Amino acid sequence: MSSLGRVLAVVPARAGSKGIPGKNLRTVGGRSLVARAVTAAVAARSIDSVVVSTDGPDIADEARAAGARVLHRPADLAGDTASSESALLHVLDVLEQIHDEVPEVLVFLQATSPFTDPADLDAAVDRVLSGAADSVFAAAPSHAFLWRVDADGRAVAVNHDAAVRPRRQDRAPEFRETGAFYVLRVDGFRQYRHRFFGRTELAVVDAATAVDIDDTTDLATAEALARALPATAASTRPATGASTRAATESAATDAPAGHAAERRTPTLVPAPNGAP
Repeated sequence: MSSLGRVLAVVPARAGSKGIPGKNLRTVGGRSLVARAVTAAVAARSIDSVVVSTDGPDIADEARAAGARVLHRPADLAGDTASSESALLHVLDVLEQIHDEVPEVLVFLQATSPFTDPADLDAAVDRVLSGAADSVFAAAPSHAFLWRVDADGRAVAVNHDAAVRPRRQDRAPEFRETGAFYVLRVDGFRQYRHRFFGRTELAVVDAATAVDIDDTTDLATAEALARALPATAASTRPATGASTRAATESAATDAPAGHAAERRTPTLVPAPNGAP
């Protein structure tokens, strides 16, 4: 087992953002987005280490205060066109140079999803550690009727027959990728270099809190939701998992913030087929 533990969580958080300047340091419910992501990872029992990859000194300070290690993100991996995968692979490469080994499982969290529940992370990690899946990602159920516009400007039904209007209860749900987290077997991720490989499954999360912050409207929605959510067990219990290791290397200050309206049993759904 790696000296980092079997499970490593990485939060890529670059300083630049065109949609919302300084987005990763904007607050929801009194805590920055990057701190909320770190808090969720630290509270998960299955996660052994938490790293924030960033090019921003202020983000680095915030990440350390929340209980994460920090790894500098090079400028060529922090631009608008750089992929998240490139930042994740960079973290794995650097940690391998330092420790001469890598963890078994990588948990990729995005700070733009402020309501990630540690229980959802644990359930997804368990699926990958058990060998049941190679890649598990957060998704919210949807019964939306989707349309697209063709070259002539006409509306065309995408996921339904426009001539048939079934009731909601008669339609099997589809699932929207939320972007909150992806749990990946490290050897497969390094081989394929993208987040969907092998057997891919869904971690079905609460659609009510599946907010992904891209613009100021999303930020306002998240802030209103944070005010409406009651405190949860996650906000009061002692942090476990990564907290023990992180406490020896960085100062953890604030108590964890609440992540969801209620604790619930996470749902994992096998995908119809795995990505190549």
